[in-house]
Amino acid sequence: MSEERDRLTRWRLVLGGEQSDGIGEAATLDADDRKRDEALRDLYDGERRSGLGASAPKVARWLGDIRGYFPSSVVQVMQADAMDRLGLTQLLLEPELMEAVQPDVNLVSTLVGLNHVIPERSRATARAVVRVVTDELEERLRAETVQAITGALNRAARTRRPRHSDIDWNRTVAANLKHYQPEHRTVVPERLVGYARRAHRVERRIILCVDQSGSMAESVVYSSVFGAVLASLRSVETKLVVFDTAVVDLTDELDDPVDVLFGVQLGGGTDINQALAYCESLIEQPADTILVLISDLYEGGIAEEMVRRASSVVASGATMVALLALSDSGRPSFDADHAAALAAVGVPAFACTPDRFPDLMATAIEKRDITAWAAANDIVTTHEPDPAP
Repeated sequence: MSEERDRLTRWRLVLGGEQSDGIGEAATLDADDRKRDEALRDLYDGERRSGLGASAPKVARWLGDIRGYFPSSVVQVMQADAMDRLGLTQLLLEPELMEAVQPDVNLVSTLVGLNHVIPERSRATARAVVRVVTDELEERLRAETVQAITGALNRAARTRRPRHSDIDWNRTVAANLKHYQPEHRTVVPERLVGYARRAHRVERRIILCVDQSGSMAESVVYSSVFGAVLASLRSVETKLVVFDTAVVDLTDELDDPVDVLFGVQLGGGTDINQALAYCESLIEQPADTILVLISDLYEGGIAEEMVRRASSVVASGATMVALLALSDSGRPSFDADHAAALAAVGVPAFACTPDRFPDLMATAIEKRDITAWAAANDIVTTHEPDPAP
C-alpha cells in the first residue's frame, strides 16, 4: 500500500495536482513534497502563476530549494529549463540583447546560480556581464574601504612613546592644548602622540567565511568584491572560504572577483560547523585575526558544535562577527535562535549593508566594541525567534 502511495505521490508531483490529473486525494504530500511541488510549479506553471518571473531574490531561493529537494541529475535538467524560461539563454547568445539590459547585482546572482548550465558558447558573455557589475562595485567601494582599513591600522599602531621621527605633531598639539603657555606663546607637550615604527608587513589577517546557499547569492557577490579589495592591501592578509555542505578555499582566486563568482556553486544545504572548523585551522595569530562569518545561520550540521567552535575562536583572542547578510536587500531571513546563541558567546550577529562594511572592518581592526558600533548605526543586534504560526 505504501509503495502504491509513493507511486501516486510521484505522479502527483509530475502532473501538478490539477483537477484533471485523475489522482485527487489518493496522493498525500508531506512538508518536503510540498516544497518540491512549489519549486516545480514556479518553473513549469509560470504562465499561470507568478512563477520565477524577474525576481532575482526568488530565483536565488529557488536555486537553493531545488538542490535541497531533488537529486543532482534532476537539478541539472531544471536549471537548464530555467535558463530558457528566464530568457537567459537567448540573452547570452545574442550580445545585442545584452546591450539593452542593465547588468546589476540581481542579474549577476542569477547567472552565478545557473553557472553550471550556461552553454559553453555563452560563458564568455556571462563572464563579461559579471565583470561589468563587479568592476562598478569595486570602483564604488574601493576608495572608502582602503581609507577605512588603512586609517584603522594607523590608529591601532599609534603609541604614546614615539621616536622623534614618528611623532604626529598635529595630534600631539591637539592633545596638549590645555598646556598652552601664553607667555611663551607655545604648547608644552606633556605626552607625545605618534605611530609605532611600522615595517611593510602584515598587520591583520582577515578571513571571510561565506555561505554559498541560494539565499545568500547577493552576499556572495559583495563578498567577492570586498575580498579583492582587501587582498590588494599589503598590510592585510585576506582569505576567502565558501561553503555549503563542503568547504572550498578560494583565496588563490581573490585577485579577480569574476573567477571567485564562477568558482562558487550557489544553492544546497549548509554545514557552518565544518566551515568554522576549517577557518579555525587557519588562525595562527589570534590577536591579529578577524573572522567574518557571512551566513543566514540555517545550520544543516551540528548547531551546538557550531556555537561551541565560535566560542573557541573568541576565547583564542580572535575577533569574530556573524553577518546575517551583506546586501542592500532589506531585512534578511535568518535563524534567530542561532544568531542569539552566537551573540551570547561573544559573536555579534546582524545584517550589514555594503556601504557600512568598511567602517565595520575598521571597528574590528581597532578592537572597538562591535555591538556598540552597530547600535550607534541603528543596526539591530538582538534577535527574537519569529512567533509560531
